[in-house]
Amino acid sequence: MNTSDFYFDLPEELIAQVPLKNRTASKLMVLDRETGAIEHKHFYDMIHYLNPGDCLVLNDTRVIPARLFGAREGSGGKVEFLLLTRKSEKDWEVLVKPGKKARIGDRIVFGEGILTATIKEIIEDGKRIVTFEYEGIFEEVLDQLGEMPLPPYIHEKLEDRERYQTVYSKHEGSAAAPTAGLHFTKELLEEIKAKGIHIAYVTLHVGLGTFRPVKVENVLEHEMHSEFYMIDEENAKIINEVKANGGKVISVGTTSTRTLESNADENGFVTAGSGWTNIFIYPGYTFKCVDRLFTNFHLPESTLIMLVSALAGKENVLHAYNEAVKERYRFFSFGDAMFIK
Repeated sequence: MNTSDFYFDLPEELIAQVPLKNRTASKLMVLDRETGAIEHKHFYDMIHYLNPGDCLVLNDTRVIPARLFGAREGSGGKVEFLLLTRKSEKDWEVLVKPGKKARIGDRIVFGEGILTATIKEIIEDGKRIVTFEYEGIFEEVLDQLGEMPLPPYIHEKLEDRERYQTVYSKHEGSAAAPTAGLHFTKELLEEIKAKGIHIAYVTLHVGLGTFRPVKVENVLEHEMHSEFYMIDEENAKIINEVKANGGKVISVGTTSTRTLESNADENGFVTAGSGWTNIFIYPGYTFKCVDRLFTNFHLPESTLIMLVSALAGKENVLHAYNEAVKERYRFFSFGDAMFIK
């Protein structure tokens, strides 16, 4: 299986640069994975595809303003940090640009000294382990100095930070939003509950792998980065009861999908707990827990389009993506949605 098998031609103007004013107004392509049939709807129509007794699973991670711009102490050379993983109270794994300005022992100053970082260790792929020094609470300092780590294909400035958060975001820790969830409003979630559909929450903190292209031609040689996930007792129980009663588990986004599939046993039941996952889902994978999927439209040759192809079939997905280009759907983080039923 080759990476190039998942290529499609995407005009650059179809990459959404800003979110729609109304979250639920985006287009929704409905793909029947058995027949390949396609319907064109809007996201607010999604409720018609859910049945009482089903379970919608949402990733409640919250994006931190993880991009920091500072200067090297002494030389004043500009340095950019992207926070990736918290290692301890003050130690973080970060991606540094340019790497040559971040040698062991160097100090980087942010916000005129409100925050400083000392480079402790150099690890693979241009990443560093750093120790931060600050007064007060780190999250408050980060909120003051940091910027949202929008994907590199978005060039417009985000006017409202909350538009890169889901309305149900709760647990801080992501370097990117679980974008399939950006289409939901609190009102739509209430409608879903009122119809007798269960809602369960899992947490997966989205990491650097979201921005990383597949660089090998043989799909099987690609290594996924690990991401931290959590499922608590209450939500594990909701998912398992729906599964036991014959309801459908409907995942919102590839991150929720990876969380469920990492944790599920061979019968599709999940266990409360937390851990790290580097699960890589591509065609040939047998899904254990997830029955249906809401997702956005993904980058060509990405691990995300491979996951979607594992559920719906590569030919169906590439046909649907070509149809989406023809119908001028909006792509990627702030773009339109797809439902695979």
